[in-house]
Amino acid sequence: MALSLYVDTDRWRAHQRSVLTAFPGTVPVAKGNGYGLRNRRLAEEATLLGAGMLAVGTVQEAAAAQQWFEGDLLVLTPYRISEDGAALSDRVVRTVSTVDGAQALAGGRIVVECMTSLRRHGVREEDLVKLRAAIGDAPVEGFAVHLPLERPDGSDPVDEVSRWVERLQAAALPVETMFVSHLDTDALSRLGRLHPGTDFRSRIGTRLWLGDEDALECRATVLDVTGIARGERYGYRQQKAAGDGRLLVVTGGTAHGVGLEAPKYVHGLLPRAKGIARAGLASVNRTLSPFTWTGRQLWFAEPPHMQVSILHLPAEIAPPAVGEELRAVLRHTTTHFDRIVDH
Repeated sequence: MALSLYVDTDRWRAHQRSVLTAFPGTVPVAKGNGYGLRNRRLAEEATLLGAGMLAVGTVQEAAAAQQWFEGDLLVLTPYRISEDGAALSDRVVRTVSTVDGAQALAGGRIVVECMTSLRRHGVREEDLVKLRAAIGDAPVEGFAVHLPLERPDGSDPVDEVSRWVERLQAAALPVETMFVSHLDTDALSRLGRLHPGTDFRSRIGTRLWLGDEDALECRATVLDVTGIARGERYGYRQQKAAGDGRLLVVTGGTAHGVGLEAPKYVHGLLPRAKGIARAGLASVNRTLSPFTWTGRQLWFAEPPHMQVSILHLPAEIAPPAVGEELRAVLRHTTTHFDRIVDH
């Protein structure tokens, strides 16, 4: 009895190949919970794709991935001088985002991150003279730009990347390789024409592993079905049932990431109105669950428990049997599945 992720393997891999065809030189990304698929699985898939480099989030992830991936490993989190050490091979490439970091790792394998409009981390234009002095004649694996997903001001990401290439060249820093994130194929083509001497390599995670939504399906197993009448009490907080029906106990709770939601940036009046409506319902203990049965999205009977959720099924709907599965719409990057099933 498990919270399961079903993978249509042939379709999933066909999508991966289509992404690599559209983005030559792609660096697959495997980090965090492995986009719901686990990092070991993604490392193995990257090997099947023939990728020579795999990007990971942290040095701890790199240390683990050394066992699963034989190519180069690019750590995306920038190096900090005071960080805890980890046993890393010479296949690991570190990202640096400060002059001090570049100087500390000079002579090692590094990628220099440049500050973009994302405003997360990176060297700035005024740092380039000092960066050039810190690096000296030591080789650099490349430079990197991490870009915003949206641009409400209408700015052009190609212009932003192009300006960085020009700044680096003006500082006598060799820009043979530029690692980029969140650029489409048109933007990459334009950059290739503007800077034919630079190889633009996309670091891709979500689009590569989760881009074909129909290749992946989440399902929860029904553990128990219990009848309940209106006014009867149930659950940890002993609430009264609002109507006749059944309580379904299904796999998937807070330990799996069910019921946990990251903040969202909301655009427009309709999404804001829906958010206000959801908040209003939640204030009276009415929250929709991610689980569906016979095409109907079910309500949580109460907040999810650690490893299970309790759902309310109206009396007029025929219930599932114990052992049957409910479909679920879950955020892959925050969900830890009990098992992954290829079919």
